[in-house]
Amino acid sequence: MDYILTKSKYIRGLQCVKAMYLDVYHPEWAYYPPETLARFRCGRDFERTFKNTFPKGIDISARLKNKISSYPILTADLLAQPGEVTLFEAGFLYDEVLVLADVVHKDLDGTLTIYEVKNGKTISDTFRNDVAVQHYVISHAIPSIIPNDLFCTSLCLKHFYVLYNDGQDGFAKEDLMDRSFAQHPIIKENISQFKAILAQAEPNIDISDHCNTPYECPYKRHCLRPPSV
Repeated sequence: MDYILTKSKYIRGLQCVKAMYLDVYHPEWAYYPPETLARFRCGRDFERTFKNTFPKGIDISARLKNKISSYPILTADLLAQPGEVTLFEAGFLYDEVLVLADVVHKDLDGTLTIYEVKNGKTISDTFRNDVAVQHYVISHAIPSIIPNDLFCTSLCLKHFYVLYNDGQDGFAKEDLMDRSFAQHPIIKENISQFKAILAQAEPNIDISDHCNTPYECPYKRHCLRPPSV
């Protein structure tokens, strides 16, 4: 299965298309300061704590490791089986965009509840955009990978939560299904534009305020280098 964009690269493109381009073609140029790496570790620990509440969860990434292109195939096989199942890092592919969902729980009636886990104490626009692009890809991918007779007839995705830190070592959540669905036309247009940019030369974009909002760009050092003679 081929893909051009991933969820993280799509989110990168919303901040700066040049950063997205470098993320695809030159990820080795990225620099993350120690405090950012520490924040990443805290986020992974928080995510792991939530996943531990599903003791029977199947970790797709543990089974397939770096065979990322195979994630959607195994995900489809497991979701198509009858009965209840919980998957970690489940892969879905649509419109050449690959997303890996933190937690996907299929209930006995075939409905899906999906959790995007964020170690933040508020829901930022970045979190909302993260869930929205996942919803776009997953909602379009599901009908083609799950037989209708194993799926509910009235509803496929039941809930799509962003799960975040309640500030007291616990979890809070908000269902972003309706908001995410409303974003589909914008996401479709963004994906089309991003793929067109990736098919061309590296964009020429000057350093500006966007390099630090909402996060400091890991490619600032590259952009600050003087042009080669």
